[in-house]
Amino acid sequence: MPQLPDDLDAVAVRTWCSLALEALGRERAEIDAINVYPIADGDTGTNLYLTVESAAAAVEAVFAAHETGATAPATADAVRAMAHGALIGARGNSGTILAQLLRGMAGVLADGGDAAHLRLALTSAADAARQAVAHPVEGTVLTVAAEAAEAARGEDPDLRTVVTAAYEGARAALARTPEQLAVLGRAGVVDAGGRGLVAVLGALVETVTGQAPVRRPRTASGNAAQAPVTVDGGSVVGLPVGGTPVEGVTEGGLPASAPVEGPLDCPEDGAAGPAFEVIYLLEARDEQVARLRTRLDALGDSLVVVGGDGLWHVHVHVDDAGAAVEAGVEAGRPYRIRITHFATESGHDVRVQSEPAQRAVVVVVPGDGLAGLCTEAGATTVIARPGEPPASGELVDAIRRAHAREVVLLPNDAALRHTAAAAAEQARTEGVRVALVPTRAAVQGIAALAVHEPDRGFDEDVVAMTAAAGATRYAELAVAERQSWTMAGICQAGDILGLIDGDVAVIGSDVPHTARTVLDRMLAAGGELVTLVLGEDVPDALADALEEHVREGHLAVDTVVYRGGHQRAPLLIGVE
Repeated sequence: MPQLPDDLDAVAVRTWCSLALEALGRERAEIDAINVYPIADGDTGTNLYLTVESAAAAVEAVFAAHETGATAPATADAVRAMAHGALIGARGNSGTILAQLLRGMAGVLADGGDAAHLRLALTSAADAARQAVAHPVEGTVLTVAAEAAEAARGEDPDLRTVVTAAYEGARAALARTPEQLAVLGRAGVVDAGGRGLVAVLGALVETVTGQAPVRRPRTASGNAAQAPVTVDGGSVVGLPVGGTPVEGVTEGGLPASAPVEGPLDCPEDGAAGPAFEVIYLLEARDEQVARLRTRLDALGDSLVVVGGDGLWHVHVHVDDAGAAVEAGVEAGRPYRIRITHFATESGHDVRVQSEPAQRAVVVVVPGDGLAGLCTEAGATTVIARPGEPPASGELVDAIRRAHAREVVLLPNDAALRHTAAAAAEQARTEGVRVALVPTRAAVQGIAALAVHEPDRGFDEDVVAMTAAAGATRYAELAVAERQSWTMAGICQAGDILGLIDGDVAVIGSDVPHTARTVLDRMLAAGGELVTLVLGEDVPDALADALEEHVREGHLAVDTVVYRGGHQRAPLLIGVE
């Protein structure tokens, strides 16, 4: 049995994220099914899962960077990664609030993970989340977070006592949400976001005690109820309203008669909401964000703006999606923009769907420039920004946005192979035929997309795209961050590294010379076409010089140049 932590160190944070992801994975469908506020769109559980998935991936990346070291990462690094991962991967209203809760906790836990710090962290989280919401409403996850923090207050120095008290306080608060929010009372459910937070806190209990909490029925006062509710011959725990268990309600707050597959109907509250949900990440100064809040609040509702230190996550429901995005442009640089269109049908909001296309291509690209190029070619794109690889949920969303019966997925990064495989498997369970072409670089994806023909058979198309990608050797230039051993020798910080097929092959002092050397080595094995993808700050003169270099040394080789925009590498090279 693993040793239980005495405080929340980096290993405990990693375990917490993993267990929270497992818990939300188990409960996602039920949480989706009780989602009636603020929009009855049945995706709260999914949004929470994807948010925690991004947080867990960020923590794993911190540990991966320490694999060669003898010690684990610092607690501060782990909790900050958790908060940052949640921020960049937050989905929907509930995921955005959860990201702010984790950010509020991280600001305190970075200084210590003992019981006293955890108490402060829970309070900081609840306060930060409430401040991030333009118009806080009681009976939601905000209430559950506040009651969890209140229950954890005290002088007991034991971490397990604090965590357990917070969890029990959250459960009791969740049970009372139907009394506080009329839409929940009419539907006979508890708040979906609050239910998700209880699952996350339950994972924290399991992290520090080694045992998953036993979920018991409770009265409004927090005392254990006398007996569970029996539904369909089985013992199912009921969450109480008004001090007694709700008859026919499961522990998750789901009416026994309600289907798990879709959102609960709530005609009184869901029929007159805004038409669009707009979400984006925003690079902006604090003073610009204050003005942005005011403008977005006048445009719509469900406004949540979370983050800080120059990076923000914006969520709002509006009728004018363009105006919401324009407000972000005026405040700073918005990206990862997601707009969901809602239409009123049968009393609650659902996504508008048209007849699916027969086939589509989903491609991961490292910058805005290639995103535009691939979009023009008819592909659905996912931008992988420096240090922010997409999670599987983001790839699944892209597959859904492609809205096709058949999808070819191009991850364009060897490190994304497992993430892409998980996304493909998830999409297959939703009835989409997905083929994963294991492209390892953006230039391989460009080559595959160039031979894509949607009118031919699916298998034939996939084979042709795979062959084109496999016939393309790839390279990139990178700047060494520190002295280290490589396959080409010892590099110093600031050296320009030329990586061919993923391995360091050239160490140079400047970009032009290193690029010419890399090209010569790649073309020594033959080639007909060179593809150059220039980073945002690379001058056009470099492309001209490299084109001239290829013409002089390799007469039968053509060169094509693309602008990649804001990408990690200053130069990407493909030879096919």
